[in-house]
Amino acid sequence: MSDTPSGTPAFTHPVRVADLPSRKPSRVTLSPDAEVCEAIAADLGIEAVRKLRFDVTLKPMGKRDWQLDGTLGATVVQACVVTLAPVTTRIDEVVSRSYVTDYTPAPDGSEVEMPEDDTVEPLPAVIDLGGVMTEALALALPLYPRADGAEVGQAVFTEPGKAALTDEDVKPFAGLAGLRDQLENKGE
Repeated sequence: MSDTPSGTPAFTHPVRVADLPSRKPSRVTLSPDAEVCEAIAADLGIEAVRKLRFDVTLKPMGKRDWQLDGTLGATVVQACVVTLAPVTTRIDEVVSRSYVTDYTPAPDGSEVEMPEDDTVEPLPAVIDLGGVMTEALALALPLYPRADGAEVGQAVFTEPGKAALTDEDVKPFAGLAGLRDQLENKGE
């Protein structure tokens, strides 16, 4: 999650782990108001966050570890990658994090494998549910939102007086298909 220009996150909701009951789950619902949604949208570089709700359950795992399970629901507006027209998207995501005290980070090196479970994190003294919500929203945003009917046209670039090179001409197997056709015509 990035920070606002002032260096502070757009939305935080810190929960001290020491204050959580150690024998039963804790439930929290975050539903930021319009002003906070506007700040989150600016933080994420999108046009708007119209609705945002994060229902979270924090439950103890063993004596010292914690499990976060939640559902994120949001309605966001982004610019179409083709036309820049506003595109409204509904997001419904399941969010899961495991906070463990005996977390061992991956070794540094040029070739490091991704862990099988990427939801495991070291247990902090304070879990920022607002940060988890904003991060989950950022990861769930469509990478290339498109308005209905928006299509990328064919790009044609050339110098004056020369034949244009089209997208079809630069496809990797277009030349091989032409060669195959020539060989088939010679054989007939």
